[in-house]
Amino acid sequence: MDVPDRIVSDAAWRGPDLAPADWMATLSTAEADEIERATLSIAERNIDLIAIRKEDFPLPTFGARLARITGDVLEGRGFALIRGLDIARYDIREAAIAFLGIGSHIGSARSQNANGHILGHVKDLGLSSADPNVRIYQTHERQTYHTDSCDIVGLMCLKTAKSGGLSSLVSSVTIYNEMRRVAPELVRTLFEPIETDRRGEVDAGSMPYFRIPVFNWYEGLLSTIYQRQYIESARRFPNVPALTQTQIAALDLFDKLANDEKLAMQMELQPGDVQLVNNHALLHDRTSFVDFSEPERRRHLLRLWLAPDSARPLPPVFAERFGSVTPGARGGITVPGLRLVAPLEP
Repeated sequence: MDVPDRIVSDAAWRGPDLAPADWMATLSTAEADEIERATLSIAERNIDLIAIRKEDFPLPTFGARLARITGDVLEGRGFALIRGLDIARYDIREAAIAFLGIGSHIGSARSQNANGHILGHVKDLGLSSADPNVRIYQTHERQTYHTDSCDIVGLMCLKTAKSGGLSSLVSSVTIYNEMRRVAPELVRTLFEPIETDRRGEVDAGSMPYFRIPVFNWYEGLLSTIYQRQYIESARRFPNVPALTQTQIAALDLFDKLANDEKLAMQMELQPGDVQLVNNHALLHDRTSFVDFSEPERRRHLLRLWLAPDSARPLPPVFAERFGSVTPGARGGITVPGLRLVAPLEP
């Protein structure tokens, strides 16, 4: 395992060292108007939302800036927040068009579940993660630090909770550096394959879990894939061994570092905000929340899983989860008979 003792990277940050000016891109009035014009142009036509392409959503001014933001997400700090859309001016279809249109300039949208949803709705549906076929974003529970099965995860905030629901980020590169410093013997364990539950979303011919190391060093880059709850729930399958004491110790240290306030950071998304996160270099989380009782006021975010053509190379083992390692055509959930849709309701 030819991994440096310490990885030097723009993505190896510590939360307290960052200021909002480092990661927030505020739209000018002209840029917000440009997005609105592109949105309304599509909204006036009877077009299937899954068919929206970059060419359908012209951004002659903001497009170049968005490309730079995307480059920083992929090759730099690993995340960005775009602020300045007046989402109150949009109905749900227009908000979806705006988000899909912006996403089309970043990469191809991938299915986020077995129903083929390329437009996800992050909302409490009254479900519980105790159900092995429920994913935590469908609840009000804290998610804990994890990665999604795509290159970039994008969120657009429509409505905030009554309290809580903060977005949390931490650098997986920094976690590696700290683990290597304090417990090098445990780091090696996380470079070994480990089973992670697919939560009932299983492609034809696949096992109900995948086996990919948490840490993967490939072509000079560290790529991380992680969801502790799903690693643990994979033990429900009879042919999956119990976690060893060494694995538990390594995962516990990983979690301890991820939750260290000296490493992580939090931000409060406001209506209209668009957050972009590189899943290979960062982990993301959401604090638990208390929602409003009125249905129309409940916390609601839209989500995209994006596959940019310019994304980093991934080791072949990622095909077990991503279906492919070809940039622009990888990631997402695939099951037999999948048909892509962009629903306007959860």
